[in-house]
Amino acid sequence: MNKIKNIGVLTSGGDAPGMNAAIRAVVRAGIYYDLKVTGILRGYEGLIHGDFIEMDRKSVANIIQRGGTILKTARSDAFRTKEGRAEAHRQLVNQGIDALIVIGGDGTFTGAHLLTTEFDYPVVGLPGTIDNDLEGTDFTIGYDTAINTVINAVDKIRDTAESHDRLFIVEVMGRDSGLIALRSGIGVGAEAIMIPEANMGVDGLVTRLESGRKDKSSKIIIVAEGDEVGGAFNVGEVLKEKFPHYDIRVSVLGHIQRGGKPSCMDRVLASRLGVTAVEGLIAGQSGVMVGQKNREILFTPFDHAIKHIDAKEITPAWLKLVEILSL
Repeated sequence: MNKIKNIGVLTSGGDAPGMNAAIRAVVRAGIYYDLKVTGILRGYEGLIHGDFIEMDRKSVANIIQRGGTILKTARSDAFRTKEGRAEAHRQLVNQGIDALIVIGGDGTFTGAHLLTTEFDYPVVGLPGTIDNDLEGTDFTIGYDTAINTVINAVDKIRDTAESHDRLFIVEVMGRDSGLIALRSGIGVGAEAIMIPEANMGVDGLVTRLESGRKDKSSKIIIVAEGDEVGGAFNVGEVLKEKFPHYDIRVSVLGHIQRGGKPSCMDRVLASRLGVTAVEGLIAGQSGVMVGQKNREILFTPFDHAIKHIDAKEITPAWLKLVEILSL
């Protein structure tokens, strides 16, 4: 017989479009299975301080299309300590919360893994991060929206680049992963894509530009913020020295990539995973992330989901595709 009567839900780390759709799915699935659902404000920090709200159907009405997270999110230095996690566990027990669903990325799951192993407490995670850098799911909640935001922005930049015969260097998010840069770069027809995994370097970029078409009226270079050169401005300074005849401009998209209405793909993915997370807890799952691979829903242990992106490794085939399409 199911012993879970009250499920807590929180969002942690960087916000991602689709988090609200996931919250909505968790709440409505909980109600469907006759469970109480408690929202926890401001992630692990709010958990430590007991910032709880009871959630019902009306709590999640008209949010599926909203970006951000209605539960707010925050970093928590206190939760990194065992004392902080002990206080978080105490708050959960005192509030009568029997299990927890966390929505976030690798930092969120690192904390969840510690919480469930140290206190034998049921926790299931939903992959909510624009970086798509988790093993156990083909796509994370927010990734599709983020890359489409980049494409929409760079399409507009291309208009200006062509009007003025300019070379634009566009920096996108991806401190440890170049997946946003890779897919959006292919999608906008970038002349070059600089990502941490490829280590093209300045010399490789210069070679690419020298060997490319000379009659193109505009050029777009996509740079992931984690590239070895150190970001778009550093790349721009080098290119100005190498190609003084180019009219070079730099655009850093920044946090615009986190916001906006989630795409249909992110809304559906978040909804499906949210319901499965509740059903997983009822069935006895714990210490796992819910993901979707090859259209199938599966559970991946936290310690394997975190920073194990072998399945999304940027292979030579991807890089060759970029080179072919940039001609």
